[in-house]
Amino acid sequence: MLRTRIIPALLLHGKSLVKTERFGNYQYIGDPANTVRIFNELEVDELCFLDIKSARTRSAPAFEVLRDIATECFMPLSYGGGIDSLETAKRIFDTGFEKVILNTAAYSNPELVSQIAHVYGSQAVVVSVDVKHSLFGNAFLTSNGGRVRQKGTAKSWCQEMEQRGAGEILLTSVEREGTWSGFDLDLIASVSDAVNIPVIAHGGASKLSDLTDAVCQAGASAVAVGSMVVFQKKGMGVLVNFPSPSVVENLFPELPGTA
Repeated sequence: MLRTRIIPALLLHGKSLVKTERFGNYQYIGDPANTVRIFNELEVDELCFLDIKSARTRSAPAFEVLRDIATECFMPLSYGGGIDSLETAKRIFDTGFEKVILNTAAYSNPELVSQIAHVYGSQAVVVSVDVKHSLFGNAFLTSNGGRVRQKGTAKSWCQEMEQRGAGEILLTSVEREGTWSGFDLDLIASVSDAVNIPVIAHGGASKLSDLTDAVCQAGASAVAVGSMVVFQKKGMGVLVNFPSPSVVENLFPELPGTA
C-alpha cells in the first residue's frame, strides 16, 4: 500500500503566502517560492496551494506566482482559487500543476467537474468542501471562501461530486481551520464512509497524533496541514517545518494509506 500523504496546505494572497484562522484574518508567512524550496529539502509528499483572494473575489489566479512555484517545486502540486472554466483549468495544468481544486465553481457549475475530469482524468480533480456549523450545531456547506451558504449536506454533496468525476475531496472544518484544536473526526468519518474516493482531512491539526486520528479513527485517506508546518507552535513565530520521513512512516502503523 502507498504511504498516507501529509500535504501542506498553503494559502496565497496575491504574491504572498499567508495563514488564516477560521477563514478570517490572515498573517504573513513568507514568499511562496522560497517556502517551496524549503519543502523540497524536507521531502514532503505533495503541496496544495489555495488562493484565498481569488476564492473570495472570484478573480483570476495569479499565474505568474504559480509559474514561479511550479518552477521551484519537486513534488506534485495542486491549486485552487478562481478556477471557473475548463480554459482556466488548462492554464493551471500548463503551468505545471498536477491537480486543480474546485469549490465555488463546483456549486455554480457542477458540470465543470465532469468536463475537467473527462479531459485530464479524475485524479486531476479535487473538490474542496468547506463545512461550518450553525448556533444549534447543524452542519452546512459554504463557498466563496466560507462566506456564502450552500444547500445540501457534506455527505450528499461529496457523493454527487464523486459521481460527476471528482478524484478526491478536500474536506475542511472552517471553525477549526488555523485553531490548533484537532480535526473534526465526526465530519471526516461521515464523509469517508459515504464515498469511495480519497478524503483529505483539513482544519485544526496541532500535533502528530491528530493526523493519526484522522486516518486510523475517522477513515481519511490523507491529511492536509497548515499551521503545524508554517509556525513553530501555537502562538509562536513562523518556522517552515515538516516531520522527517522516518517519523511519517511510523505515524500510521495500523492503517497504511491507500491514496
